[in-house]
Amino acid sequence: MIAAFLFLFLTISTGGSMHALTTDFAEACYLGALPSLGPSNSIRLTPWGSPTIMNETTTCCSSLDEVRAGIDSIDAQLLNLLAQRAAYVREATRFKTTRDVVDVPTRDTQVIDGAVQNALAFHLPQTVAKAVFTAIINSSVSFELCVFDSYPDT
Repeated sequence: MIAAFLFLFLTISTGGSMHALTTDFAEACYLGALPSLGPSNSIRLTPWGSPTIMNETTTCCSSLDEVRAGIDSIDAQLLNLLAQRAAYVREATRFKTTRDVVDVPTRDTQVIDGAVQNALAFHLPQTVAKAVFTAIINSSVSFELCVFDSYPDT
């Protein structure tokens, strides 16, 4: 789940140079709620299946270590993007006159719904987009309330 979210941010940060291959046996896992599937009892030789990420003209990945290195790189980019987002959240607080207007539920819904709606364009499962953006919004509201409450009364 996190890998799909991370793929989204790497795609954005690299100008879209990465993309998933077009044939996808797991396509049903991208729309709305995840399908109810029974557990697979298969014992597979690894790696099973075919690489699903292409970077320019090569495919990724030939080992689990290569996958993890890619995820670690994206994690660092995500932290940077989240720090930038937090800076904007803090800045937004300056425009709030009272504590009760810090959280704007209609805006929260707009952001989450927009992420879900745009998820498929990035080959991101909608359920991942909803969960991640819900967590981002909830933690941002808590952060913004803390910032608001921390400012000295004049």
